[in-house]
Amino acid sequence: MIQEVGLSLGIDVQNMKSTFPKANYPGSFIFPAAWVAGILAVSSLADDWPTYRGNDSRSGVTLENLKPPLKTSWVFRPHVPPQPAWPGPAKWDGWNKVYDLRPRMIFDRAYQVAAVGDSVYFGSSATDRVVCMDATNGSVRWSFFTEGPVRLAPTLVAGKVYFGSDDGLIYCLDSNTGVLIWKNRPSPRDYRVPGNGRMISVWPVRTGLVVRDGIVYGCAGMFPKEGVYLCALNAETGEQIWKSMLGDLPAQGYILASQDNLYVPTGRNNPTVFARADGRRLRTINGQGGTVCLLAGDSLIYGPGKTGEISLVEPGEKDRIATFPGNHMLVSEGMSYLHTDTDIGALDRARYLQLARSRRDLSSQQKKLTGEVKIKIKKNPNDPEIKNLRSEIIGLGSRISEMASEMKACALWKQDCDHPFSLILAGSVLYAGGENEIAAISVEDGRYLWTGKTEGKVFGMAVANGRLYASTDQGKIHCFIR
Repeated sequence: MIQEVGLSLGIDVQNMKSTFPKANYPGSFIFPAAWVAGILAVSSLADDWPTYRGNDSRSGVTLENLKPPLKTSWVFRPHVPPQPAWPGPAKWDGWNKVYDLRPRMIFDRAYQVAAVGDSVYFGSSATDRVVCMDATNGSVRWSFFTEGPVRLAPTLVAGKVYFGSDDGLIYCLDSNTGVLIWKNRPSPRDYRVPGNGRMISVWPVRTGLVVRDGIVYGCAGMFPKEGVYLCALNAETGEQIWKSMLGDLPAQGYILASQDNLYVPTGRNNPTVFARADGRRLRTINGQGGTVCLLAGDSLIYGPGKTGEISLVEPGEKDRIATFPGNHMLVSEGMSYLHTDTDIGALDRARYLQLARSRRDLSSQQKKLTGEVKIKIKKNPNDPEIKNLRSEIIGLGSRISEMASEMKACALWKQDCDHPFSLILAGSVLYAGGENEIAAISVEDGRYLWTGKTEGKVFGMAVANGRLYASTDQGKIHCFIR
């Protein structure tokens, strides 16, 4: 039986029935490095989905094998849809002459969920609260109100709920009762300004929190001139361990964590890397920015930039090894999946990355030799060494072209896909979010296995304990079961 539920403060309950890529070199594909830390994190969280996209890597991958077909169990319908912090982009960037700009500030378009055991949690940008629901029927167990919008999904660890609000505070609640355990204000004082039709802090917490090894990591502030504060707090008491100030960048989106580093999305700007131990700033990544980010080990994948591209930066680097058109990428052991506006595809990641690195080295060598030729021509156009160098450059070009063909052969399959808004992987099934519909796709060949109806564009999905949750831009949360 389909059950339909909503929040106690005004719910419209209605009856319903459920019935490749471009790299830095033309014509090639780039996918990320081996996913080690991420797959270990997923393994330990195979049954739950305790934070945005399942883990600190924001991988969107779970080992729980939820196979279709699925049926609707319940639907949550709020009176008020999400209230995103930012409107869509301008039609074009006149200064740089870039048209059809892609939205980069997409972190709060839907009520993203976290799910642990038989409870599911989300934050509301419309009603300024965190809600806990019964995962079996969608009924509300408790709500906790703040003094500003809660724009990002909470994080669940050891019976506690951690989240931030536009009121400038980081909160810790008891996950069973919603009772406040502690709260912390990373900013210097409580100072409010008008924002999005509300009174919000000058230093709103617009980052999803990471909780690891008994420490909560979060960031407050979006006006660099006022200061933006990255902090580490004791997860039990909320006491400050360290605090670091960003003087030149905002902080908006979901923080990521590897063993040693924190990766902070900065909205339209580029992600910045900090040391987990002390908050020391390590580097700012080059590129076009965006709030779509995930880690493959210590390799950072982010986007979508101004034109809809995902970039890959290897560990310790700040320059992109590659960019490619797309909305999302998933990385699983031995495989990568790329999701664009029109298609989805799979590559042999290990082989492809090996070829990509070799090609990058050959291209660097070719560029170096070309520079040497130019210098020799200026000194002595008749230098006999020039001919030898040119011959070597041509040989490198041939090897680079051969590698391009081998790299294309790493594409295992590519299929049309008209569900472009979100993508996760549950066991052997890809789930893609579209408009008024989600789709289950085979990892083996990209075939559609099943579709399910939703209300609105599906910008968020999660799989936990035998349930698929789909969150839409209308504020609906659909729960599907087998």
